Amino acid sequence: MIESAVDFVLSKINLYVGDRSKSVTVDVKYEMPKQAVTEAIVNAIAHRDYTSNASVQVILFADRLEVWNPGSLPYELTIDELYAAHRSIPANPLIAEAMYLRGTIERMGTGTEELANLCLEKGLKKPKFIQEGGFRTVLYRTVIPQATEQATEQVTRLLLVLDADINATTANLMAKLHLKHRPTFIYSYIKPALEQGFIELEHPNSPNHPQQKYRLTKKGKSVRVSINSPPPRRIARKGEVAFFP
Repeated sequence: MIESAVDFVLSKINLYVGDRSKSVTVDVKYEMPKQAVTEAIVNAIAHRDYTSNASVQVILFADRLEVWNPGSLPYELTIDELYAAHRSIPANPLIAEAMYLRGTIERMGTGTEELANLCLEKGLKKPKFIQEGGFRTVLYRTVIPQATEQATEQVTRLLLVLDADINATTANLMAKLHLKHRPTFIYSYIKPALEQGFIELEHPNSPNHPQQKYRLTKKGKSVRVSINSPPPRRIARKGEVAFFP
């Protein structure tokens, strides 16, 4: 669920793709730090009130991301303390311990501090933690206009990470986009890109070929050039929401 929720956010926000002026590896950066997005969602799961029938909500607006859960801040902590290292008081100790042992939580009591610092380091507004009708984490984002109407947001990102003359595998492309949920990648990125003629299969007669790769078509290369300089821009929708139990 965490991976699906993070992929939902990453597929909707703006993406910057660098060049090879300093390294053979191209930098891929999102407008909000992926670690901060992940931390907000992890906290919602670890600290929510599981006696409530309400769902965790991941809501993306034009200017911010809100992650809400039906829970409350422990009375021993204040909102101000969340911006610094603090005592770990998980509402659901067994879930928090499982996340810690799996590596989803790195260090107890430092997640919200790191979340805030990552956003500030990127030049974004200071995140907010709000205790009102549940617990809400607000991450602020940048708002930039759209560069092209030829491709969806997800397809635009896919075209930008596809090298013009190199065929790429599904695993390689998902790694470049920092995605982990394969169905999301296939149906939101690959399928529409194929349908619009921006990419093509290396093995067109065998779509499920175990060594299948993707490459840009002439049309895809043309669109990639048009959106690569300036970087891709879009106007966000009023609000996009994901729910999970």
